Amino acid sequence: MAVRRHLQRRRRRRNSILRRMNDRSNPLETLNEAEVFERYRFVPETIMFIVGLIQDQLLYDSQRNNPLTPLYQVLVALRYFATGSFYITLGDTLSVSKSTAGRAVRRVTDLLCTQVRQFVRLPDRNESICIKSAFHKIAGFPSIVGCVDGTMIKIIAPAENESDYLCRKGYYALNIQMTCDPQFRVLDVVARWPGSVHDARIFRESSLCKMMEEGQLSGILLGDSGYGLKPYLMTPYMAEDAPGNRRFNTAHCRTRLLFRFVSSIEQQTLQLTISILEISSFRTKPERACRIVTACTILHNIGIERRDILQDADVMNDVCAMADDLQVQDDAVGRTVRDHIRDTYFL
Repeated sequence: MAVRRHLQRRRRRRNSILRRMNDRSNPLETLNEAEVFERYRFVPETIMFIVGLIQDQLLYDSQRNNPLTPLYQVLVALRYFATGSFYITLGDTLSVSKSTAGRAVRRVTDLLCTQVRQFVRLPDRNESICIKSAFHKIAGFPSIVGCVDGTMIKIIAPAENESDYLCRKGYYALNIQMTCDPQFRVLDVVARWPGSVHDARIFRESSLCKMMEEGQLSGILLGDSGYGLKPYLMTPYMAEDAPGNRRFNTAHCRTRLLFRFVSSIEQQTLQLTISILEISSFRTKPERACRIVTACTILHNIGIERRDILQDADVMNDVCAMADDLQVQDDAVGRTVRDHIRDTYFL
């Protein structure tokens, strides 16, 4: 009797595997381009481009249960990024098991992160000239090479160091710093700090700050009042009583608003491409969530470069609110530079 039950279980398992193998058709062949984009947030050509980046590492020898092809592993991961579904739901949708879906997502995420230097990088000299010109056309701000901001990504309560991840907004989060250019491409991402850490500290300890301090990147960054004023980092005036302060702040706001309109993770950034960042909380450990954010950033830039993401957007007129209750001490040289920009361009 026990042997019979064992054989019946094996038969049911084999039949389940065969059904999944038969149902595992190639969506790029069965769906049209619009349907593929709706489900995976990329057109078929871009999906094949992504597969080509990492397919050699996704290949592995196995005699078990028809292993997933590199294309199918990427499709599973993209579907996860596009929906934020549970692995079991993802598996039912794509005819794979829960564990297989989880392994595919982890492998693709880790392999995408190895491409970060290729797709998320600061501009060279010639690119900086183009970026400065594009930023200047927005509101007349000179020498801007990027807009920097930090934002919170919700996560579930971690098992370790729980209090470190409790942000000022009252939930568990990661504080992610990003720098963006006028084409909405992410130039730099820092995804490793818990939510209790202030934006100013994250920037101060970043490689971007070091490069700006050493003059390796020529130009000025725009940041909100949560950052400390530096010669290379312009923040708005707290008071608008002096001549030109209001016009300076308006230009500062309009330039950063373009950035914020498409580049805040919790509101817009990557959500044009990746819906997983819209879910209530990441259901992973903080370390894994950081890698997913990095992978999503890479995918976002790929979408920008290959024009899968709409680059033109109407910038709304809005009032820029102060970013944080905690004010950071300004730098004296930074005040001089800011006053010079105000007096030269905004009086």
